[in-house]
Amino acid sequence: MHIIVLGAAAGGGLPQWNCGCANCNDARAGRLRPSGQSSLAVSADGEHWSILNASPDIRQQMLDTPALHPRGLRGSSVASVLVTNGDIDHIAGLLSLREQTPFSLFATGEIHAVLDGNRIFDAVSHDKVTRQTVSLDMPFALHKGLEATLFAVPGKVPLFLEGESVDTGLIGEQTVGLRLSDGRSVAYYIPGCAYVPDDLLSRLADADHLLFDGTLWDDDEMIRSGTGVKTGRRMGHISISGPEGSIARLATIPARKTFVHINNTNPVWRPGSGERAHVERHGWQVAQDGMEIMT
Repeated sequence: MHIIVLGAAAGGGLPQWNCGCANCNDARAGRLRPSGQSSLAVSADGEHWSILNASPDIRQQMLDTPALHPRGLRGSSVASVLVTNGDIDHIAGLLSLREQTPFSLFATGEIHAVLDGNRIFDAVSHDKVTRQTVSLDMPFALHKGLEATLFAVPGKVPLFLEGESVDTGLIGEQTVGLRLSDGRSVAYYIPGCAYVPDDLLSRLADADHLLFDGTLWDDDEMIRSGTGVKTGRRMGHISISGPEGSIARLATIPARKTFVHINNTNPVWRPGSGERAHVERHGWQVAQDGMEIMT
């Protein structure tokens, strides 16, 4: 299985257009490597590819990835796109894939309902792009030779659908993880997760590689940095650090582990930082755009 990180950052990317935090300023100045918004490409054979989450940066990401370039006058090696929730940073890129080239669009019924509820997504032709509704815990072919299974993880509804009160630990079809298998290896992709319940630990036991939500280093990161007013928990994202953070909760998983969907404020972006050293000491790596993973 061949995985390419198209975008390693959370919504807004690195640098974020309106942010003057140290990470964003250093990315603008060339002292940190910039990153696009959350997306992966995966293939079982190097010929057929699937995009996991269509970020707003998808056009540039595909331009930077030769494996996704057209092989003729019109067409694409992209057989399918799958979205794991209805967040803007995971669905807006669909609008850049509207130029009448066929592919399958996989999502749960609830995520499809989010797309169907906004008519702008009708621009992605129903005649060319087949909507495939996927049931949880039911394996299906993402493309030739690649089996996928969606499963619920704790999360919340997209920001633009939030009401006055928000349940950030919903478990259902609105936020899902993905198991991938080519018959030889198993990878899991979970770019958004509010906490790690015991049943998720059991599920991940067969993982060869885990790509997991690395949004924030700690829960108060954005408040402390002056860049926001919400905790990570309020945004539906587990912290990396702490006794209930992802490093601690996933310590028993023997897979290779990579943090993805990393917020622009997160200190793990910085090579040589104590936070990066802590991550690496515990067997994790920090994703970068263009990173290739073979499992």
